[in-house]
Amino acid sequence: MPGKLFIVPTPVGNLGDMTFRAVEVLKGADLVLAEDTRTSSVLLKHYDIHVPLQSHHKFNEHQTVDIIKEKILAGANVALISDAGTPGISDPGFLLARTCAAEGITVETLPGATACIPALVSSGLPCDRFCFEGFLPQKKGRRTLLEQLSEESRTMVFYESPYRLVKTLDQLAQFFGPERECSVAREISKVHEEHVRGTLEEVSAWFHAHEPKGEIVIVVAGKSNKKQRGREIEERDNELDI
Repeated sequence: MPGKLFIVPTPVGNLGDMTFRAVEVLKGADLVLAEDTRTSSVLLKHYDIHVPLQSHHKFNEHQTVDIIKEKILAGANVALISDAGTPGISDPGFLLARTCAAEGITVETLPGATACIPALVSSGLPCDRFCFEGFLPQKKGRRTLLEQLSEESRTMVFYESPYRLVKTLDQLAQFFGPERECSVAREISKVHEEHVRGTLEEVSAWFHAHEPKGEIVIVVAGKSNKKQRGREIEERDNELDI
């Protein structure tokens, strides 16, 4: 009887954000796949989890995915974790999940920590409709994507390195306009968590003067469409009258 692939979110900051179920699944697994075994060994030790740990990251996943699949087909329960957050969201995980699903293997993803949702909800920007863009391309295709996103009406969520944050904010201001509202969340769920809100111009100026550090999430308001927004409000009002 084949085993299962469990995709297990891990804390993005505070180790207390780990769920009881996540700990239970990791303790019951036959093998834990980790993006960086050094980082994950700290987490496993903290929760007294003693399970074989194997490296699984973007540089080796194409070479190891079939081997892992065969282990699961042979009956092993395998848990996949990343350094922080939910595997597959700007982290390795998609290839393994797709391969296992294609083989009919049960892929069970636990709900849990991720950086994008707390940053979005805390931003004060509309979160009923949004799009997650992850990391922007560093070179090829970056300009084209920014031009396309300049017309996006939904709130947009990006991940960014602290070393590229100022450049990215300046480019967003260039393509979206300096008055577009945004929020930058830094170090979600950690001791020095910070949210800087304002226009792209204002937030960029802040980080020009204050060197950014840590994990970064950028949340940017969508392009304003007053006609469309008015229609949505009218439709909602009509629904309330029914």
